[in-house]
Amino acid sequence: MHNFHHFHESYVWIIPLIIVLVLWDAVWKLIAMWKAGRNNHLAWFICIALFNTVGILPIVYILMQRKNEILK
Repeated sequence: MHNFHHFHESYVWIIPLIIVLVLWDAVWKLIAMWKAGRNNHLAWFICIALFNTVGILPIVYILMQRKNEILK
């Protein structure tokens, strides 16, 4: 029982970190899914919806679309 109490005190920072990562991912995911849906990019929409990448895949999509919009 003593070891569990020590573990709890040592890793109490994990819960706020998980909450921040979930919010971070949700914001980027929603923005990217909205843009993919608006641009009729079904494959991107599905990939962004299915894969949890802590915001990396949605950010890649958004940056690629921004680059494509600049080139047009």
